Amino acid sequence: MNRGLTPALTLLWATLVALAAGLSYSCAPGAEPATAGLASVVQSDSAKYRVTMSSSIPPLTFPIGDPNDAYAQYFIGRSYLANVTSGGGQIPVNNVTFEPGCRNNWHIHHGFNQILICVCGNGWYQEWGKPAQALHPGDVVDIPAGVKHWHGAQADSWFQHLTYHTLSDNGSNEWLEPVGDAHYHALPTGE
Repeated sequence: MNRGLTPALTLLWATLVALAAGLSYSCAPGAEPATAGLASVVQSDSAKYRVTMSSSIPPLTFPIGDPNDAYAQYFIGRSYLANVTSGGGQIPVNNVTFEPGCRNNWHIHHGFNQILICVCGNGWYQEWGKPAQALHPGDVVDIPAGVKHWHGAQADSWFQHLTYHTLSDNGSNEWLEPVGDAHYHALPTGE
């Protein structure tokens, strides 16, 4: 985990990615999932999108996206996925939104690293055999290929991270066992 990326630098990086995608969003933890969850988009008269921020809203985040149904079998709780880059030869960057208590199963990325850039809320990251690490906006996790791990929201917080993978022609994901309730609920709250 790299705490060298300050919230201000995370905001700058996130803003640049959003502008490249033509979109910007703000985060409001505690929003009802029925109202599209965390993200709210504000459209100006020129049909461009702008960032909305206030002192009561955590730093910039990205669209909540669609329910992550394609991978739902590998998650406990509800997650959402939004592509924030347009592709076209670029490295795809996605935003993953986790409702409070949501986490993915233990898994391994073969043939590529995964990079997580935490942008909103509080989450967890844990490698097999090591203690869980609390994640907050500005934290960056570089997960080496072949490392068994999981990540997700803390029990009392929505959580969003941007994710991308180092380029690989033959990479794959190996999905493993769920992070059980006993293990997960033993983690501290409010970290």
